[in-house]
Amino acid sequence: MLGTGWYAAVAVEAGPGKTVAVVGDGAVGLMAVLAAKQLGAERIIAMSRHPERQKLARYYGATDIVEERGDEGIAKIKELTNGLGAHSVVEAVGTQESFMQAVGTTHGGGHLGYVGVNYDVTIPGIELFFAGIHTLGGPAPVRRFLPDLIQLIWDRKIDPGKVFDLTLPLDQAPEGYKAMDERRATKVLLTL
Repeated sequence: MLGTGWYAAVAVEAGPGKTVAVVGDGAVGLMAVLAAKQLGAERIIAMSRHPERQKLARYYGATDIVEERGDEGIAKIKELTNGLGAHSVVEAVGTQESFMQAVGTTHGGGHLGYVGVNYDVTIPGIELFFAGIHTLGGPAPVRRFLPDLIQLIWDRKIDPGKVFDLTLPLDQAPEGYKAMDERRATKVLLTL
C-alpha cells in the first residue's frame, strides 16, 4: 500500500507548487496523500466521506477534504482550484465513477495516475481525448521505491502504520477482509 501510493504520487508528478487530488480514502489513497506531502505538494485534496479516514488524510498532509462524488465532486475540486482542476490526480479506487471523476478533476495538461484495480472500467475515448491529460498507472514497481521508503520509516520521517486500525489473529483473516469491505477498517493487521 505504501509503495503503491508512492508510485501513484510519483506518476502524477506530485511536487512543489502542485495541487494533488486523491480519489479514494483506502490505505493506498491515504499513502498517496502521505507521498504527495513528502514530495512537497503545495495543496493536497483528499476525497473522503469517512470521518476517521478524513482525520488520517489530514494527519498525512491533506489540506482539504472533499466529500462530494461524481459531477459534484468534480465541481468542488474545480471550485477549490479556481476552475482549473488539480495538476495531479491519483485514482485509488478502480470504479467507473472514481475513474471518470479523476479524469474530470485533472487540469488540462495535468497528470492522472491510476492505481485502483479497474476491472470493469471503460473509458470513453472522446472524454479522455478532450481532457488533454497525461495518464500513467497499473501495478506499482514497489521495489523501485522500497529502499527509500524503508529509510524514511527507519528515520521516523513517515508513519504509514496508522492505516492499520484493526488487529486480528491470522485465523480471523476472512473477518479482516469483511471489515475492510464493509469499511469498518481501513487496513487489517493480522498477527500470529
